[in-house]
Amino acid sequence: MSQKTFKLVNSVWKSFQATSGLEPRLLNNLRITDAVPGRVKFQLEIERHHTNRLKILHGGTIASMVDLGGSLAVASRGLFATGVSTDLNVTYLNSGGSEGNTIRAEVECDKFGKTLAYTNIKFYNENNEIVARGSHTKYVSLAWKDPNNIVEEVKAEEAALKGSGEQKA
Repeated sequence: MSQKTFKLVNSVWKSFQATSGLEPRLLNNLRITDAVPGRVKFQLEIERHHTNRLKILHGGTIASMVDLGGSLAVASRGLFATGVSTDLNVTYLNSGGSEGNTIRAEVECDKFGKTLAYTNIKFYNENNEIVARGSHTKYVSLAWKDPNNIVEEVKAEEAALKGSGEQKA
């Protein structure tokens, strides 16, 4: 695990919880389990309000996690302000489970530039079956100006992790 990256990603998640209208209500029990530069893992225990009338994980819950996951992947590159969405795509492949089950996600920031960031995410159920995959593009040009950014520190941490062979997430 990457300490600075993990700490920044968690602080961005806490900021979403404190200031956003959707995430604290819908994803209040989402937990980040790992973060290294460019990659984040998180999980969500499915509660009743995450399900549809068939009592399985609602596609809208997954779409919301694609959105949030993309932002967290951008944060894992050192940006506290994570930009705004320009594109979001979700493909549903299997049931994510039902109330009491846990869904986990792995998200990557594939390309991180001065204007746009591209992310991809995969979701897995408790049987380790892929549930859904998604992509999220973020406009990040203005996010580069945030004083809470730690892009250079994250780059240094990434270089150190690569040198030690530790980078996982």
